[in-house]
Amino acid sequence: MSALDDFTASYFHWHCEQGIGYIRLNRPERKNPLTFNSYAELTTLFRQVVQQDVIKTIVILPNGGNFCSGGDVHEIIGPLLDMTTKELLQFTRMTGDLVKSMLACGKPIIAAIDGVAVGAGAILAMASDMRIATHQAKTAFLFTRVGLGGCDMGACAILPRIIGQSRAADLLFTGRSMSAEEGERWGFYSRVVAADELESTASEMAQKIAKGPSFAHMMTKTQLNHEWNMAPEQAIEAEAQAQALCMQTKDFSRAYQAFINKQQPCFEGD
Repeated sequence: MSALDDFTASYFHWHCEQGIGYIRLNRPERKNPLTFNSYAELTTLFRQVVQQDVIKTIVILPNGGNFCSGGDVHEIIGPLLDMTTKELLQFTRMTGDLVKSMLACGKPIIAAIDGVAVGAGAILAMASDMRIATHQAKTAFLFTRVGLGGCDMGACAILPRIIGQSRAADLLFTGRSMSAEEGERWGFYSRVVAADELESTASEMAQKIAKGPSFAHMMTKTQLNHEWNMAPEQAIEAEAQAQALCMQTKDFSRAYQAFINKQQPCFEGD
């Protein structure tokens, strides 16, 4: 299958290289805000990625020194004031669909964060599986600062899982900015690097993951997302079933043959 080479993206840059899909929002002059159309386009991409075996992992990159400034004030916030309740609910469900598509895409997602990642931009980072930041990164779930609840796009469900209930409440109630060092200490970021090392670090991590067993990675992502809702006994059973399926793959056999031959396994995802 193709690597979505024919996917036409109008609101972000997309390309795939060596099994890694790269996304970069393309409005650096405005710190890369999201619009109605970019929400929809990103959701479509993540939904299509599910069936693309050649794509092993995805990296979301910054542009112009910033990750994403959230919903565009002029193109989203303004029009929302004139919408009916039904139209507003359609919008909030549409934004939530982006997070759902990221969780369900079956590919590990790495967010490489520089500068601002605020509002929906912070949600993009949160919904990724791994996050790397520069020392200049500032992440804020600033919904309360515009008169909205912190309960947006799954933040009240997902953020406490990453950093804990009290720390999540701190950010969601106040809308304050979380520094890179604070985010690393809390576990939101897996590491903090110099700005000129961010993209290479994210690419190296993605390459390492892409060389692994992609079917097994899909299983790992699925279980990471689902097991928060399970009792330990249910989680253990779900993992038993998932692992049994992984043991039927050719990649499992390849790993064994490589081990006994004292070689590095070459995984193919089947």
